[in-house]
Amino acid sequence: MLRTNEKRLVKIAVQGKVANAAQWGAFEVSHLGKAFILPSTGGITYNVKIGDPAFGWAGDHIEPGVSAILSESNRSSKANMGFNFLSCAGNKARLLSGEAKGKTGMVAGHHGGVEHVIIDFDQQTLNKMSMDDKILIEGYGQGLELADHPDIKIYNLDPAVLKKMKIKENRDGTLEIPVTTIVPGSIMGSGVGSLDVSTGDYDIMTHDQSVVKKHNIDKICFGDFVAIMDHDNSYGRAYRKGAVTIGIVIHSDCLLAGHGPGVTTLITSAKSKIKPVIDPKANLGCLMGVGKYRKKNRG
Repeated sequence: MLRTNEKRLVKIAVQGKVANAAQWGAFEVSHLGKAFILPSTGGITYNVKIGDPAFGWAGDHIEPGVSAILSESNRSSKANMGFNFLSCAGNKARLLSGEAKGKTGMVAGHHGGVEHVIIDFDQQTLNKMSMDDKILIEGYGQGLELADHPDIKIYNLDPAVLKKMKIKENRDGTLEIPVTTIVPGSIMGSGVGSLDVSTGDYDIMTHDQSVVKKHNIDKICFGDFVAIMDHDNSYGRAYRKGAVTIGIVIHSDCLLAGHGPGVTTLITSAKSKIKPVIDPKANLGCLMGVGKYRKKNRG
């Protein structure tokens, strides 16, 4: 069993609200030079869930479930970034108002640029929610460390999820971590170079169809744990030969150049300490019983 500092972690409540759906322009232009206008970020998304395919939707940067934010007028404020920073994948989210008051959901990750926290709720709760609803998140996970693996950093991850990820410790000091997909670092795009790995995400570029098919990128689902090879997220998102980053997919494929499914950082090592192993069930929904894996009316 992985030894961690879980008992010393701080749990802090942060509160936000449902983020309004946004339109980014009368038209946008795809990487092929074609104009398009489609649903995008924000809102309460009724029919796109953790566990569903991240490809094939008539949309761009679609966020599954509920998109939450503290301040839409000042997305880059310290308070809004604190809301993102403290909200970790697997955290409990509770509705404080509205017809579905008291119902709970689960944080999946966060989406940079718009600075949204992505939250899964059951269908019955989604149907009762409004754009005025307040959401309290029990922020827990930042500062999580592995006692026996100092070369491996963890961000944005609730310890309860870490325990269920079926990570295997090897005698050589490496960790085998289940993922659905292994992504070559050469196709990472928007978000590369960002220093803030404890909020936001970065995108898998999907414009070269031969590479997409070769690595089964088009099979990725929301909530999948994926391995990004030769990428170090220890102190910012950077290419580094031999490094490996494990992340979770939090938004859909995109038509814009440099974009694609978004990945929130979870586990990373600058050295060759992480060995990804393919497991089709390596998905937050499958592990925690949320999204399309949630039992009917479970809240």
